[in-house]
Amino acid sequence: MTEDSLGLWSVPLAMVAGAIRVSTPFIFVSLGETLTERSGRINLGLEGTLVMGAMAGYAISYQTSVALGAPGGLAMAVSPWIGVIAAGLAGAVFGILHAWLCSKPRVNDVAVGIALMLFGAGLAFYLGKPYIKPTAPRLQAIPFGFWSDNTKVQNALEVNALFLVGCVLAPFILWGLRNTRYGMILRTVGESADAARAMGYSVNGVRMIATAAGGFLAGIGGSFLSLYYPGSWNEGLSSGQGLMAVALVIFARWNPMKCLYASLLFGAAGAIAPALQSVGVHSGRYLFTAAPYVFTLVIMIFTSSSSRTMAGIPAELTAAR
Repeated sequence: MTEDSLGLWSVPLAMVAGAIRVSTPFIFVSLGETLTERSGRINLGLEGTLVMGAMAGYAISYQTSVALGAPGGLAMAVSPWIGVIAAGLAGAVFGILHAWLCSKPRVNDVAVGIALMLFGAGLAFYLGKPYIKPTAPRLQAIPFGFWSDNTKVQNALEVNALFLVGCVLAPFILWGLRNTRYGMILRTVGESADAARAMGYSVNGVRMIATAAGGFLAGIGGSFLSLYYPGSWNEGLSSGQGLMAVALVIFARWNPMKCLYASLLFGAAGAIAPALQSVGVHSGRYLFTAAPYVFTLVIMIFTSSSSRTMAGIPAELTAAR
């Protein structure tokens, strides 16, 4: 098989590659938000958390490589993963801050989330300015396309380990929610805070842990953007993916496995424009580029109803705040 022999097969191949690469931040952010919302709290600040995670991951990866000295070898292998952990910790701090503020009387989740979204994005842009030009070590890909001589197939099947981690994490979280004591406590808090208190559980404590875990995963999703795809740090890196992930959680009905499937769908939708350009279709380029955003809007319209409750929604999310 030669590089030119793919023809129209380049389109589905590019969409598969897009589903693998573009979906990864969506997977982590949506799984994190699922945990948060299953506890009865919504975090709209994930866009800021995502951007902060991207900046923190890139900055720590760069600084670690400088501290280790010699380029390549150990620095290239270790620095990006230290950056991933740092991004997760930065996201967890934002999650804890969100949970702490929302635990106060008469504080609205949505208002706090919007404030933290703006704060996180602004802080990341301020702290990240020195790291726009330096090149940090990036996460390496696993070449699953080694069996093919076609460079397009090889490039499409380059998979980062974070994508595989996300694919494993989704069923693990689903299993944990359904079969473990901690999952039962989380679901109880999300369904009835009064019942959870009667059982002796700390509602604010459970929600803080869930929101911190959600922030940790969102931060890791941000590190994927800066350390792998597209693999750089700049102010326009996220393009609203944190907010889109919140819509994705609603679409997935707060089910981790459905979050994984929906993330792959979003990723494939985001790859439509470059896939069509690869076969010479340039008309309507900007329309196809907007496909994920149109998809998000359509989801919100079809899942919103003033006369019925959405299936799967934690009962505490429907309570007036």
